[in-house]
Amino acid sequence: MIALANQISIGGDAKMGTATFIADEAEFDGLLGDESLLVVDCTASWCGPCKLVAPMMDQLAEGYGDRIRVFKLDLDSNKEVAKRFSIRSIPAVMFFKQGELLETIIGVKPYEEFTGAVDRHLA
Repeated sequence: MIALANQISIGGDAKMGTATFIADEAEFDGLLGDESLLVVDCTASWCGPCKLVAPMMDQLAEGYGDRIRVFKLDLDSNKEVAKRFSIRSIPAVMFFKQGELLETIIGVKPYEEFTGAVDRHLA
C-alpha cells in the first residue's frame, strides 16, 4: 500500500490536463477507429477512487503521448458506454486498439500495472 501511495503522490506532481475528457459517445466512437492504442479512463466526479487514478492517467499520457492516446470519460454523462462495455465498477481503465477492447483494469492499481498494460499492447 505504501508503494501505491507513492505512485499516487508522484502522479499528482505530473502536469494536469494531459488526458482530456471525451465529450460524448459520438466522439468516443470516432476515437475507436484510431490505429494507435487508445486508453480510456472511465470516471465520475463523485468517485473518490477515480480521483486517485486520474493523475496516473495524466502521467501515462505524458510518458507515452507519442505512442498512445489517453482520454477520460465521465460515465454519469455517458451511461450507454458503460452498458455497452459492461462497466459496473469504477474507476475502470479500458485499452483499445483499432476499435477492439483489449483489456479493462478495474479499481485503483499501482502505476506500473497501467504502464505494463500499455507496454503489452504496444508490443
